[in-house]
Amino acid sequence: MTPSRDQYLTLNQRRYHIRRWGPEQAPLLVLLHGWMDSSATFQFLVDAFAHDWQVVAPDWRGFGDSQWNEGSYYFPDYLADLDALLKQLSPDAPVRLLGHSMGSMIAGIYAGICPQRIAKLVLVEGFGLNATRPAEAPGRYARWLRENSLEMGFEALEDLQQVCAKLISRNPLLKNEHAQWLAAELTQPQADGKVIYRADPRHKMINPVLYRLEEAMACWQRISAPVLWVMGERAFDHPMVSGVMATLDERRACFKQLSEVRIDAGHMIQWERPVELAAAVENFLLDK
Repeated sequence: MTPSRDQYLTLNQRRYHIRRWGPEQAPLLVLLHGWMDSSATFQFLVDAFAHDWQVVAPDWRGFGDSQWNEGSYYFPDYLADLDALLKQLSPDAPVRLLGHSMGSMIAGIYAGICPQRIAKLVLVEGFGLNATRPAEAPGRYARWLRENSLEMGFEALEDLQQVCAKLISRNPLLKNEHAQWLAAELTQPQADGKVIYRADPRHKMINPVLYRLEEAMACWQRISAPVLWVMGERAFDHPMVSGVMATLDERRACFKQLSEVRIDAGHMIQWERPVELAAAVENFLLDK
């Protein structure tokens, strides 16, 4: 595997863990992971790159080895953390940015808010959530109030083999050796020998703020950089994708310069088909 280097930065009063690969003099590429994941998700993608890149991937707050919040997690905080990160990494030049799932949705919104900061944008399995209705608000706030009074936690798993089996059951194209490596990266051992997911369990709480597709689309319409959508052909039953397909054309029309690639994979394309994803990403990033 391509060796990575650990770095810790302070972003918005939070201690952030950053994973780096490649030579520092190489072109910068920033990678953003999804929900319940970490920067480790991109290891196999980095291994598959044919060209040298200075790759930087943060663990979002409350994931991996980054600091947890004292309370709930809200989407605008991720935008502010990304802005602070890019100001440290590349204060004067736009960057190449790739996001997966939740990281992709953060990247897409940010690229519309700050279009001058993005040179090229890759959105992997992150084309927005299902549209919501105002009538859903009372129930959502009520659920958040209930969950806010509870002690959130993850159920401990017996060992890494159980984690590995879960990963493969959810991602059937994932190689066994990759699943074993991810199982160790995504969990931490407990005193009794069991393992638990390496993330703040408060991420399981419902977001009290409704997702507004119209707002996301308004941001996408302001993106000035070329954009690549990468879609997994087997991902349509995933919660992040189901329901989105019916309005895909409406979402697609928001982007001024849009290319698309479909890969025979589920939602976790960077795990299941890293070679194919690396080829698609480099073809896009290196295309003049």
